[in-house]
Amino acid sequence: MTSFRQTRIKENLKIRFEMIQAMRNFFARNGYIEVETPCRIPAPAPEAHINPPASGDWFLRTSPELCMKRLLAAGYPRIFQIGRCFREKERGDNHVPEFTLLEWYEKGAGYRDMMERCENLVLAAARGAGVGDRLSGNGRDIDLSPPWDRLSVTRAFERLAGVGVEEALERGVFDEVMASDIEPGLGKKKPVFLFDYPAALGALARLRPDNPRVAERFELYIDGIELCNAFTELTDPDEQRARFEKEIQNREKQGKTVWPMPEKFLTDLARMPDASGNALGVDRLAMLFTHSRRVDDVTAFVPEEL
Repeated sequence: MTSFRQTRIKENLKIRFEMIQAMRNFFARNGYIEVETPCRIPAPAPEAHINPPASGDWFLRTSPELCMKRLLAAGYPRIFQIGRCFREKERGDNHVPEFTLLEWYEKGAGYRDMMERCENLVLAAARGAGVGDRLSGNGRDIDLSPPWDRLSVTRAFERLAGVGVEEALERGVFDEVMASDIEPGLGKKKPVFLFDYPAALGALARLRPDNPRVAERFELYIDGIELCNAFTELTDPDEQRARFEKEIQNREKQGKTVWPMPEKFLTDLARMPDASGNALGVDRLAMLFTHSRRVDDVTAFVPEEL
């Protein structure tokens, strides 16, 4: 008799459902409205290392970012979306090519404000899913109560890596050092925000006015897993176009597909207010809440079953 994988993960999917419901309740209590934007778009944001699947002459979105920022420009001050996103050839213990992303934006907030929102959201989701204020089990004992730890990228490289940030960038080993030396040890006792990324690694983020070598960007880590990517938004359309052009050049050098410039987004960006945004991986957060080692254990259907 065939044993359904979906039967074995039924309790995990129930916890995932409760977690998502708690997220929606959190945003409703805090004055956000839920929006839906298209999954199929004509021109994604040019990024050198992210590849959207083609859908006819258009593309499946890797994130709802561009359309959600256009809503900010149209006068929506607090918005969120929980929806499916797509990235080519991403498959592994923490990756599936079709995944669920929570993305939210707030007018007038900066990336440090967004850190506080993130703390409160994840704690509300944990409580709503019955996890509580600690992640315990499978060798974990992680305190979720705010405030969480903050660690700059520069300090992380100084403490944990055998190379500095600038040298890692010059040698083209930044991502490799992050994956091998830095990420595995982050957020083992308490969640940690890794912040102030090198300017070259914040294609859509505002640079710090007092230190333009870094972008006002952070990622959240819990138990060595990267959960979200957030930043104070860049609102200068000319600078954004220049950054996109640089990303396109990088894609061309790597022999990757180049797609059209997102002109309508750049036009609307001129009217976008100061804001911050955050994209959080729903599947990965569900993995943590259910003590799962693989994304398959919190996903109803994986590509190999279709």
